[in-house]
Amino acid sequence: MHDEHFPQDTPDQVWLRKAGEEQWVVLTKDERIRYRTLERRALMAAHVRTFVLTAKGLNAQEMGVAFVSALPAMFKLLSREAGPFIAKISRSGKVSLIDI
Repeated sequence: MHDEHFPQDTPDQVWLRKAGEEQWVVLTKDERIRYRTLERRALMAAHVRTFVLTAKGLNAQEMGVAFVSALPAMFKLLSREAGPFIAKISRSGKVSLIDI
């Protein structure tokens, strides 16, 4: 969990670098991350593998269901892609790789 390792106001480029160093897989709802230059550069430089939940207005339980539904496809993608990458996860759990 982000807040267990970093203060809430830690810039994305800082925690993304640490995520890459630790080889953590990033799960986020921030679908705009791929459009912000500093964050995208940090993600790419750190070779971070990122999954973005793109569905809007989900409660915590619905987010959990989407991520759990996506797990088989996430593991498959993680086994074949070294990173960096961004993949999106839909409400139904469908996983799609995004070009960065």
